[in-house]
This record gives sequence, structure tokens and C-alpha cells, in this order.
Amino acid sequence: MSVQHRSIVVDGLTTHFLEAGEGDPVVLLHGGEFGVSAQIGWEKLIPVLSQNYRVLAPDMLGFGESAKVVDFTDGRGMRIRHIARFCALLGIDSAHFVGNSMGAINLLVDLTSAIPVLPIRSAVTICGGGEIQKNRHTTALYEYDASFEAMRAIVEALFFDPAYPADEAYVQRRYDSSIAPGAWESLAAARFRRPGLDVPPTPSSRRAYERIGVPVLVVEGAGDKLLPPGWAAEIAGQISGGRSAVVEGAGHCPQIEQPDALAELLLTFFAEQTD
Repeated sequence: MSVQHRSIVVDGLTTHFLEAGEGDPVVLLHGGEFGVSAQIGWEKLIPVLSQNYRVLAPDMLGFGESAKVVDFTDGRGMRIRHIARFCALLGIDSAHFVGNSMGAINLLVDLTSAIPVLPIRSAVTICGGGEIQKNRHTTALYEYDASFEAMRAIVEALFFDPAYPADEAYVQRRYDSSIAPGAWESLAAARFRRPGLDVPPTPSSRRAYERIGVPVLVVEGAGDKLLPPGWAAEIAGQISGGRSAVVEGAGHCPQIEQPDALAELLLTFFAEQTD
């Protein structure tokens, strides 16, 4: 199944996305680390999912080939509203959504808001939503200085398998993505704070989960270095009908480390969602 690179303008902002397959739509939202993009985040999963579904994987604002913009007052909200408008322009009024890390948190934030805006039929949140641990790996993610070795530290933080940070070509690929025009600046700017202010808190796992009215699968990587063991089951237990799964041999990005195991989880979950 061929993957098309497409771009549309969403409220004046260029938005690049990958599209493949036919059928019910599945929208994939990548993570928020420096150097990620829709292609880097989802390239191993799209070929499998697109055999049964219409798969759309946008570069969120600030990432990949999409517009490099920053909202200093509501950056997360801006990205969520942007994806909602993206779906509307493509005629998508109901879709399965899958998010990794930041993409997963964005899904949970919208689902637990007073007025959700995303057309979510079902949601799979992968390694996003639990209490982020404070350790050297989170430091690597938040304090990236745009050097090659700092990118290697990010790759080490993301993956369970030590082969990833040892792979010079893979680290280089993510590094090149992180220093594309405007990429580092837009993500780094979102972390700016005035001198004297305390470091902002990491995203919290406490949300109004009772507001969620769609099926949700929460996926945990057994070897995740950024989230504590058991967080997925804890969150799923607060969602009516929520369920959880653990992917063995995977860190913070199971869709990259264990794409076959994750695809099986997703396809089974989607197939259960019948009108």
C-alpha cells in the first residue's frame, strides 16, 4: 500500500500529512520530542493499518513539514484545535484516533474537557497520560541543546533496546529532523519561561476521566524509561469501559520497537468498535 505525502492549509497554516489506504479513518498523532515527525513516528505501523483503514498521520504544528508556530498561552490547545480543523477540512466527522506520548496526552486532554473538539470514535493512547518521571531521561527530552550527542540521549530515553542509540544512522536521522529550519526553535520556544519563574510541572495524570464516553485502550511499554510501571492500568481503571495493555520489549515508542505486536492490539480493538 503506497503512502502519499500531502499538504493542506489549515486556517492559514501549512499542514503536511501522510495518507494511505481506504475505509474507516484512523488518525495517528505523533509524540512531542525533538526530531520526531509523522513519518519517523508511524512509518512502521502505517503499512499494516492501511490494509484495512484509511490512515492519516499529520505533522503537528512545529514538527516535520508543518508550519513552525508557537502559542505561548495555550500551545496544547492550539494543536488540538488544529487537528480538529484538519479533520473537518478532510471531511472526517468520526475516526479512530491513536496517539503516542504528547499525541496521547492531547487525546486524553480533549476527551476529558468540557467540550471536546476532536471527532473521536475510539482512542488508543500509547505511552502518554501517566505521571512523567523526573530522571536523566526526561532531562534529555526537555533540555535538548541541538547537538548530536544530546539527540543520542533523547533516543536512549525513548527506546528500551540499546541498539537504537548505538545506531549512528538512526540518531543522525532524528538529529537532522530536529535541526530543520524552525524545528528546534519552535519546540524550544514552547519551553521558554521568564527568569525567576519556577520550572513548569510535567503533564498530570489527574483528569476528569468520567467525562469520556468513547472506547479507550491505554497502552504501556514494559520498558518505558519515562513512565512508572502499571500507569496504564491505573488510568484505564478510571475510564468507563477502559482497558489497558502492556507491550513487552518496548520503551516509550512501541509503534517503532514492536510494530507487529502493537498493530495486532490496534486491529483487534478497532474491529470491536461497531456501530
